Amino acid sequence: MFRIALCGALALVTLCGCGQPPQPAAAPARTVAAPADPKLARLYEQTCKACHTNPATGAPQAGDRNAWQPRLAQGMDRVLDHVINGYKGMPPLGSCQDCSEAEFKALIEFMASP
Repeated sequence: MFRIALCGALALVTLCGCGQPPQPAAAPARTVAAPADPKLARLYEQTCKACHTNPATGAPQAGDRNAWQPRLAQGMDRVLDHVINGYKGMPPLGSCQDCSEAEFKALIEFMASP
C-alpha cells in the first residue's frame, strides 16, 4: 500500500510541473489613467482606451513601455504613419477623424510612458 501511495505522490508531483516555463509577470498597472490635458484625456477615452487597455486586442497596452519600445524604435514618423493610414488591427486615424498629428503624437507618447 505504501508503494502505491508513493508512486501516486511522485506521479502527481511530476504532472504538476509539466515542464512549462513560468509565465512572465504582467505589466504593472498604470498609475495615470489619462493624459493631464483635458482635450487629450477626452480623445484618449473616446478612441485609444478601448484597444490600448484591453490585452485581448493585441494592441500595445498603455503604460507598457516594453510593448511600445520596438514600435518607437522605428521612429515617430513610422508610428504616426501606422496611426494615420492604419496598420494590422489599427484602424485608420485610430478612429479619430478630428485628431491632428500633434494630438496623435501626444497620445502615443502618453501611452508609451510608464
